[in-house]
Amino acid sequence: MKDFTNGAASVPSMLSPELRNDVIPARNTKRPAPVFNASPKFVASVQNQESAYRRWGKRAIDLVLLMLILPIALPLLALSAIALSIEGQPILFRQKRLGRGGRAFTMLKFRTMVPDAERRLEEYLQSDPLLRQEWDATQKLKQDPRITPLGHFLRRSSLDELPQLWHVLTGEMSLVGPRPMLPQQIDLYGDPYAYVAMRPGITGLWQVSERNESDFTGRAVADREYERICTLTTDLSLIAMTAGVMLRGTGY
Repeated sequence: MKDFTNGAASVPSMLSPELRNDVIPARNTKRPAPVFNASPKFVASVQNQESAYRRWGKRAIDLVLLMLILPIALPLLALSAIALSIEGQPILFRQKRLGRGGRAFTMLKFRTMVPDAERRLEEYLQSDPLLRQEWDATQKLKQDPRITPLGHFLRRSSLDELPQLWHVLTGEMSLVGPRPMLPQQIDLYGDPYAYVAMRPGITGLWQVSERNESDFTGRAVADREYERICTLTTDLSLIAMTAGVMLRGTGY
């Protein structure tokens, strides 16, 4: 694994030119403290594992698990697409997100909102100070009036994320990693060294823990922790936990 702790110049050097100067803020020279305390022996063990796993093992596991998941995912993708096509609107929603190294890519999701969702969001936020406060803190709305009835089901079950399996195949995303971030959210996020060091993931530490309760900066804390303990065991555990999250229907 490349060392990202050698000073402020290390993070910008990873980033795409369009983001290097005016989007990514200068990082602190001190690495943030871990969320929980672990023994030095455990930390050393994790660091030894991650050099090999992060270098090539994680990508290999992504591809192997993707092949195992596809027989289940493909029928769900087809059924979701058919249900969305009945509504007469575009099936897929495309949006720019930041990937590894700060490079932008177009992420796919099943459409869960009305077609003019961005315009309606601004109208709702301007007319309701409480909605504005919630959006500024979490970048989400628990009771988002833009979401369609079918969209509510897809979000609660996390089926709206299934098209992102394509990005895992192409290498733009991983099965496990930080939640893909919008370019304009980088100022809310803070120091991005942990985020840009990894491929964003369909699921991850934040997604299976407190994704609906924490503010947006809580994502940065979860991403730093995941970057610190990223191993095969960690990823397999998070994938197993994701199945429980989907069954409980906690998404919105």
